[in-house]
Amino acid sequence: HALVRCYLYNDICVKSIRHFFTSAKFLIYMGHALSTWGDRMWNFAVAVFLVELYGNSLLLTAVYGLVVAGSVLLLGANIGNWVDRNPRLKVAQTSLLVQNSCVITCGVLLMLVFHFKAQLVELYNGWILTVCYILVISIANVANLASTATSITIQRDWVVVVAGQDSSSLADMNATVRIIDQLTNILAPMLVGQIMAFGSHFVGCGFISGWNLASMCVEYGLLWKVYQKTPALALKAGHKEPQHELKSTTSSHSCSLLWSSTARLRKTDCENGQSPEESSQPLMPLRTFRAGWVAYYKQDIFLAGMSLAFLYMTVLGFDCITTGFAYTQGLNGSILSLLMGASAISGICGTVAFTWIRKKCGLIRTGFISGTAQLCCLLLCVFSVFAPGSPFDLSVSPFQDLYAHLMGEQSLPEAEHSLGAAFSTLQSYMSVSLLFAGVIAARVGLWSFDLTVTQLIQENVIESERGVINGVQNSMNYLLDLLHFIMVILAPNPEAFGLLVIISVSFVAMGHAMYFRFAFKSLGSRLFLCCSPEQKAETDASPPTTV
Repeated sequence: HALVRCYLYNDICVKSIRHFFTSAKFLIYMGHALSTWGDRMWNFAVAVFLVELYGNSLLLTAVYGLVVAGSVLLLGANIGNWVDRNPRLKVAQTSLLVQNSCVITCGVLLMLVFHFKAQLVELYNGWILTVCYILVISIANVANLASTATSITIQRDWVVVVAGQDSSSLADMNATVRIIDQLTNILAPMLVGQIMAFGSHFVGCGFISGWNLASMCVEYGLLWKVYQKTPALALKAGHKEPQHELKSTTSSHSCSLLWSSTARLRKTDCENGQSPEESSQPLMPLRTFRAGWVAYYKQDIFLAGMSLAFLYMTVLGFDCITTGFAYTQGLNGSILSLLMGASAISGICGTVAFTWIRKKCGLIRTGFISGTAQLCCLLLCVFSVFAPGSPFDLSVSPFQDLYAHLMGEQSLPEAEHSLGAAFSTLQSYMSVSLLFAGVIAARVGLWSFDLTVTQLIQENVIESERGVINGVQNSMNYLLDLLHFIMVILAPNPEAFGLLVIISVSFVAMGHAMYFRFAFKSLGSRLFLCCSPEQKAETDASPPTTV
């Protein structure tokens, strides 16, 4: 009997393990891991590439960020509308192919630029090299737009459908996806950083291009498998009656607004003797843009979404600006990759904290606690501005470097000469250490807060508007991101970076103030209770929505 029980137990374990590794959830995790691995390698490397090509200035990285942010700002609602109006599988596969193809093209182009840079600088007074910069930024921008579509359809739509109506399952899937993000933040930059440090930038570009080519084929097959295992993905609520999909009064109002706008457009088209497709085609992107932003404003979670967007108005993140600044302060690609790994570990801690705090205190209180923790950690960054070794000096004109390049008073700088000067004049690492200590510690609260707002949007936006609302949310994020790149363009020199740090912390504080208003409006004085009676009832019943 003992042998029979042991055999049955082993058989059950094997079946359970097999079921997990063939489930739609695991396949989504695998596809997301491959996708984010390529994204993290590219996002880390492109900042280093641009600084290396243009010298000791953040100007080119800021222009790249400006173009990316402006494109998503203008096209976010239309991308979301495209996601809503087309079959899920078509959207996911198309965005995957476009994104990876553009990254591969950029990698090959950068390889050519690195290999022939000396000749390109002398050819037509450097104009050919400038054209190469424009091509790299433009193609990378298209890749980012495709990545935005992928993020909306997989992380904001497919995950919700696979999780079903279980709020706890949705929270677990969101947390797992975010942990995958952080793990790839540890491993991917470390790998490509070591390749660039011990190999060359040319080799780094080739490796990234080859990875994206292989990953694209595997991800394409994984998407098809998930689609087959989840029949609900074949059904979209876009053609259902709006009142059957509502979760709140404001969602009903925004949905009816979109439907009434569509009806008016069709009526006008018929009166003019034209079909709706013929007459509204040129102006449809503008109408979609306006309708999407109006619907977003009418949502219950408007203030929560705005609070998340305000966190993007910062230079205190591991984007191309912070990476470029650290590069000018004497930190090479290997050290930067290790710092990004530490940041990812901190983010994983924030993800784990999110799941624990949510179960104890509820979703809305989790955002309030996370925001407070993030703001306290960012005070270290403010202290770093005035610490020994800080390059902060407002007496240096922030326009000097920009004016010199525009007026042709000097040739395009070489990174080797500028970086050598940075290493020779560096006296203390105290300032940069405090800066990155604050940034890394703040990731705990940041990622927990991000997960909170993400799930609030997932649970309170109806399925037929999920793409548009998330597209507008991305636009809001990039609008504030755009402002921070404009700040850097106006003050690209490292001496003005301290001022940008102070402004960034101020915007983070304003964002959390808006979330506090949303949370207090939703819970009132119960916001300050660790676990209210309503939250205990929610834990026992586990309804699909969390308040």
